[in-house]
Amino acid sequence: MTDTTTTPEGGHEPQVPARKATRRGGGDPATRGRTTIADGVVEKIAGLAARDVVGVHTMGSGLARTFGAVRDRVPGGGKSVTRGVKAEVGEVQTALDLEIVVDYGVAIADVARAVRENVVAAVERMTGLEVVEVNIAVSDVKLPEEEEEETELRIQ
Repeated sequence: MTDTTTTPEGGHEPQVPARKATRRGGGDPATRGRTTIADGVVEKIAGLAARDVVGVHTMGSGLARTFGAVRDRVPGGGKSVTRGVKAEVGEVQTALDLEIVVDYGVAIADVARAVRENVVAAVERMTGLEVVEVNIAVSDVKLPEEEEEETELRIQ
């Protein structure tokens, strides 16, 4: 059935419904396009979150820390927040491997649990990715009497 209006002369004209305002491109603007997150972004977030946990002395293996200490002394080298972190990022999920050094006297299982919780919360909140696993390898224990492992540069 078509709606009609009566004209002053008594005729009938079909009534055209008002057009809805439509946006070009169709759909919600938030769903247009794709966002990709690089592995390095997730590694930085995870590295910072892991370092925030009490009982984590540093990140990375002995060799990585040695190279890192040398890099830290080079002008513009800066500290690497991704040292000891490896991420595999998919479209909606990510998996992380962390290598940490803990302080002597802490309960390693408790530190690992706290690191896992902090990393999962930070990565999921900031990226929207689902963290499917966080594998933690404790590569060393920092003893109180040990000096800070800093590599001295012999070339001056």
